[in-house]
Amino acid sequence: MSSETAPLARTGGPEVTGLRDADELVELYDNHARTLHRYLAMRVDPQVADDLVSEAFLVVWERRADFDPSRASLRAWLYGIATNMLRQHVRSEGRRLRALARDHGRRVVADRLDDRTAAVIDAESLVGDLADTLAGLRPEERDVLLLVAWADLSPAEVAEVTDTPVATVRTRLFRARGKLRARINGQEGEDDA
Repeated sequence: MSSETAPLARTGGPEVTGLRDADELVELYDNHARTLHRYLAMRVDPQVADDLVSEAFLVVWERRADFDPSRASLRAWLYGIATNMLRQHVRSEGRRLRALARDHGRRVVADRLDDRTAAVIDAESLVGDLADTLAGLRPEERDVLLLVAWADLSPAEVAEVTDTPVATVRTRLFRARGKLRARINGQEGEDDA
């Protein structure tokens, strides 16, 4: 495998396998900054996502000598770094999701007074329920679910990102999807805690 480029799975574009100079960092940035930002902005506020993207590329540059193309693609390594940075925000993210769930509950009541349609009320209520469910997932399950759903990484890539066996990633993904599915279908009772 050439040390200059390798095909990038899932997006079809070229990807450098290492970072020897600033031009390769610029190429990595051009290829992945927008999708990385979109993934992060779905998990945290856009301003925080801006900071995390900048910090992730800074860490990639500073740790470029540590990159091992035999362990993961450069894209997966970048997402791994960003996910580790995001984990530092997990506690505040959980609090934010719980607050969003509480806020949606208040807005649904207010919207009923404004005679909104039942479909809109149900949808807003579901958003609050899903936000609450996401907040209630174990951080490992939430990371796996959102890396697959929002970052469009495969379970194998998530395994690279999280340094976890693929079977464990698939189990966490299955459990997280099951919890969301149960909440959507109304099979899960209200939490007592």
